[in-house]
Parts: sequence; C-alpha cells; structure tokens
Amino acid sequence: MTTQPPEPSPRPAPSEELRASHDDREAVVEQLRDAAAEGRIDFDELDSRLEQALTAKTHAELAVLTADLPRLTSPESQSPLVLKGGMYGASRGPGRWEVPGHVIARGGLGGVKIDFTRVECRRTEVTVEAYGETSGVTIVIPDAWAADTSGMDPGVGGLTDKTTPDRLPGTPLIRLTGSGGAGGVAIRHPNRGERRKLHDNPAQG
Repeated sequence: MTTQPPEPSPRPAPSEELRASHDDREAVVEQLRDAAAEGRIDFDELDSRLEQALTAKTHAELAVLTADLPRLTSPESQSPLVLKGGMYGASRGPGRWEVPGHVIARGGLGGVKIDFTRVECRRTEVTVEAYGETSGVTIVIPDAWAADTSGMDPGVGGLTDKTTPDRLPGTPLIRLTGSGGAGGVAIRHPNRGERRKLHDNPAQG
C-alpha cells in the first residue's frame, strides 16, 4: 500500500489580503474626515475616498486610501488625563491644552473643574469619566459642543446637565460616565462671568 505524502497546510494570507471588518473601515473613514478637516484633502476627494472605504473588502484596499496621510496615534494607546481633587482641588483650563480621548476626574475633598472652552480639539468624541466623591466635579464645554450623559450614575450628589443638544458639525461630543458620589457632577456651558472673560480676553493662551 502506497502512503500518500501529507498535503501542505494552506499558507496564511498576507496581512494586506486579510478581509476588512466594519471597525477597520470605520477607522479609515474617521481618519479621512480628520484629514479633510485639516485641509489635507478637499471635499470632492473626501467623498470619493469615503465611498471606496465603505466598500473596501481587504486591508490593502483601505491602506491605499490613507497612504499619503500622517499616521494617527490610536486613542487606545494614549494615556488618559487623570485629575484628582485631593485636599486643595484640581483644575484644567481655561487656556489651551491638549485634549486626550479619555479624561478621568476624581473630586476628592477639594473638587475638580475641567474647562474646555479655549481648547482646540479635533477629536469627534472625548470620554470624561467623572467621580464626584466628596466635593464634586464641574465640566464646562463650549456652546457648540454637546454631551451624552446617559452612561452616568448620578449617585447621592446627583448629575446636573445644563448643556444644550445644539452641537455643530465637526465639534466634539463629551461622553460622560462615572458616578456623582456625594459631591455630584455638573456639566454646563460657560456662565455669565466665564463668558465675560472669554469676551474680554479672546486670545488668551
């Protein structure tokens, strides 16, 4: 009886020939939209590339669409900004500061305030994980931005949401999660005093 040699195992497909997933296509769509917002590609080219991205079947087809664009750092690989109230409180802003994709705020005994009114943020979404603890967390966002507070546990201190849903196209959405604790969490647009400072010092860094 003749023994047949074993059939060779199928060779794995090169990475560029792997089939693209919905998440792969969505990541490229996001990169293309960011590139258009930065003026790297015009809107006619954006429409053409978006159509190709949404119908791409392999990684190679997607790679061609972003080959001439800067490589983006994955939000998952960036460390979150952590603010702890401690005894004396903590704040970030007003002023220009780099906004990461994830911010963690713990009110502690002194409270935390996060002011986004002067930042330049190209992200479409920022997650703010807020824990009111003893003295609470206050978040101030520009009028053009909007907030999603559906993932927030109000806790004993409660959640105060004084934002409007009038989000302008291309502006970030603040996705608020966490717990109000005893001090509560508040998210709002600038108050009268803050608006006066913005008006009097529009270019403050």
